[in-house]
Amino acid sequence: MAKSLKPRDIREMTLTEITMKLSDLEEELFNLRFRNAMKQLDDALRIRVVKRDIARLKGILRENELGIRKIASESAQK
Repeated sequence: MAKSLKPRDIREMTLTEITMKLSDLEEELFNLRFRNAMKQLDDALRIRVVKRDIARLKGILRENELGIRKIASESAQK
């Protein structure tokens, strides 16, 4: 079964880590959709999991923009 990200884990990440993870997941989603269209995808559930992870990442980034919650800062990680 595909493993998804937990909001608690995302909030512990730095802004740079979140944006890198978001970029990676968007690329993975593109590749999964491509493979699905070519009928070469074994685990179609992975598309749903990746889409939800992208939504979680974007939601937490938006929380940070609005000041609802603060994500870990670069200096706090060191």
